[in-house]
Amino acid sequence: MGATKNLFLMLQEQSVETNNFLPSKKEIQLSAKSFVSNLLDAGTTDKMELYAQAVRINEALQIVTDDLKNSIPQENFEAFGIKGTYRLGGETLNYKEDYVYAELEAKLKERAELIKVATKSKDTIYDSEGVEVRKVSSTQRKSSLAISF
Repeated sequence: MGATKNLFLMLQEQSVETNNFLPSKKEIQLSAKSFVSNLLDAGTTDKMELYAQAVRINEALQIVTDDLKNSIPQENFEAFGIKGTYRLGGETLNYKEDYVYAELEAKLKERAELIKVATKSKDTIYDSEGVEVRKVSSTQRKSSLAISF
């Protein structure tokens, strides 16, 4: 808990350079980047420890933000330089209720499975109609860091 408190105190001491009483979004972003850069350049703190602290603080702030957002009326507002505009959620059609759509979607899933098998296989694979299933290329997904606590 002490380490998280230290980061919180350092964040509190961080001043946002601005000409206004209320910093703009861009000023906050620049100040935050400068803060992190200064911490990393100083080399006096462990990067992974700082990251862990930031994740914990972010988790707490996300809960506070979500709970406060859910407590305010669903209407437009402006406060402390922040403008909130309420938007209705809209509608999404339930395409799966259409039997033609559902049938086509099922065929697409089947084809995707067949392509996976063909791509992994050394042999040539044919579908039920005798058409060769071609091997396809793949695209690397971006690596990520999973966090749990």
